[in-house]
Amino acid sequence: MRARYLIDRSSRTLLLVCAFLTLVVLAAIAVYTFMFALPAIREVGLWHFLFGKVWRPESGLYGILPMIVGSVVVTLGALILAVPLGIGCAILLAEVAPQRVRQFLRPAVELLVGIPSVVYGLVGLVIVVPLVRRIEGPGLSVAAGIIVLAVMILPTIVSISEDSIRAVPKSHKEGALALGATHWQTIWRVLLPSARSGIVASVVLGMGRAIGEAMAMIMVLGMAPRIPSSLFSPASTLAGMIAAEAPEASGVHRSALFAMSVVLFLLIIVINGVALAIMRRGSRAQGIS
Repeated sequence: MRARYLIDRSSRTLLLVCAFLTLVVLAAIAVYTFMFALPAIREVGLWHFLFGKVWRPESGLYGILPMIVGSVVVTLGALILAVPLGIGCAILLAEVAPQRVRQFLRPAVELLVGIPSVVYGLVGLVIVVPLVRRIEGPGLSVAAGIIVLAVMILPTIVSISEDSIRAVPKSHKEGALALGATHWQTIWRVLLPSARSGIVASVVLGMGRAIGEAMAMIMVLGMAPRIPSSLFSPASTLAGMIAAEAPEASGVHRSALFAMSVVLFLLIIVINGVALAIMRRGSRAQGIS
C-alpha cells in the first residue's frame, strides 16, 4: 500500500516538474528573443520597423510591413481553402464513408501529416508554380503559397476534427434521429455544434503551422519583400524571411530578424487568444441554450 502511495506521489511530482520546465523553457526563449531584438528596435524605431514598407538591410532600411501582410494573406487564404475541405473530409470519415473507404483514407491523411515541409515545397515548385504561371504572373506567387499551405494544414484539420466528431456521445445522435431528424440534419445541427471546440482547436493548430511555415514558402512565394498587389504577385512571409536571411545576418540585421521573430511570436499569441475566446463564447452559448 505504501509503495502505491509513493509511486502516486512521485508521479505527481514528476508531472509538476515537467510542466514547470516547459514554462521555464518558454520564458527563456521569449526573454532571449526580446533581448536580441532590442538593438534593432532602438536604432530603427518601433513605428518604422512595424509599418515601414521597405526591407533593404544593406541600406539600413528594416520595414517589415510587407512580410506581415504576406503572412496574414497567405495564412487566411490557406484557411479559406483548407477549413471547408478539412471539415467536410472529417464528416466523411466519421459519419458517411463506408468502412473500406475509411480504412484507406485515414492512413493516407495520417501519412500526409508526417511529410516534411520541404517536400511540400518541392512538389509545389514543380507542379503548382507552373500551373499558376499558365494563368498569370511568374508562378512564384501568393496563389501558389496559398495552395501549398492549404494542403499542408489540411491533414491536421481533418484528423482533429474527425476525432472531435467521433467523441460526441452517441446519445446525441440517437436522440436527434429518434425525433425525426435526417442524417444530414443530425450532422449539421447536433454533431458539428457539439464538436465545435475540437474543430476550432484543429483550425488554430493549422493556423499556427501556416503562419510559422518557412521552407515551403521560400520555395513557392518568390520571397519578394513588398506588399503583394494581387494573388499572382510574389510576396514574402515573416518566417520565410527569417529562415532565408538568418545564416548571413549580423549586427543590426540579425537583431532585426530577432525583432521579426518577436512579431511572429506575438501574432501567434493573439491568434490563440482569439481562438480561446471563440471557444469560451461557444461553450457559454451552448450552456445558455
